[in-house]
Amino acid sequence: MTLAGCGSAPATAPDQGAARDATVVESTYPLPPANAGLDYQLGEAYAPPVGVGIVSRDREAPIAAGLYNLCYVNGFQAQEAENAFWLDQHPTLVLRDAQGAPVIDQDWDEMLLDVGTAEKRAAIAAIVDGWITGCAEAGFDAVEIDNLDSFSRSGGRLREADAVAMMRLFADSAHAAGLAIAQKNSAELVGRRAEMGTDFAVAEECNRYHECGDYTAVYGAHVLVIEYRRQEFTEGCAAFPELSIVLRDRNLVGPAANAYVYDGC
Repeated sequence: MTLAGCGSAPATAPDQGAARDATVVESTYPLPPANAGLDYQLGEAYAPPVGVGIVSRDREAPIAAGLYNLCYVNGFQAQEAENAFWLDQHPTLVLRDAQGAPVIDQDWDEMLLDVGTAEKRAAIAAIVDGWITGCAEAGFDAVEIDNLDSFSRSGGRLREADAVAMMRLFADSAHAAGLAIAQKNSAELVGRRAEMGTDFAVAEECNRYHECGDYTAVYGAHVLVIEYRRQEFTEGCAAFPELSIVLRDRNLVGPAANAYVYDGC
């Protein structure tokens, strides 16, 4: 699981207004309420702080009753605890290097899934569809599919177009289950929203990397922002008062831990 800092710094930070010419299109699926309090609870599910209206939790966690619930699914890489599932039951769906070894995201020690062909994308979608359906059955309102940008860590083995095509299959599954679906990070792909079929955005550290304007140009106020440093959180609250912005600790621990950090605009 990519808990914090999933958004990687681009080689050249995009201009805040780079996508200003895009047209904001409202989704027909249930979107998170604009400018509602947000909490990001991928590390531990706990009682949301007062004022929170949107919560993101892992797909195996319970929902927060009465709030807008976002279901985290790692659709482009393998959770470490699920390595055996992929390697033993679906070995051909793991991206391999020239020696046949799994390609690893070094930052999070996660195997990349091979979304490089239509056949493999369909096979991965068939698996993840069950997880997305489970999110709907558990009462979640939407899903966020993590590691859309894994193609950038594939050593050239995967293309941007592969990720976009894979995301569209996930979006179709979410919509069939009545769920909205988020574009998670990858600001460079906002111009391909229509191809991906995404409804809103989850953006980690977009104030730090000057990307928040790229997301709002395409998704309007339906952009959920997670910052991990106080400076960018404060700057974001001032620059984008219409957005849901939360400050969290990088390991997303619960309130009982000394490292716990939470603040909202």
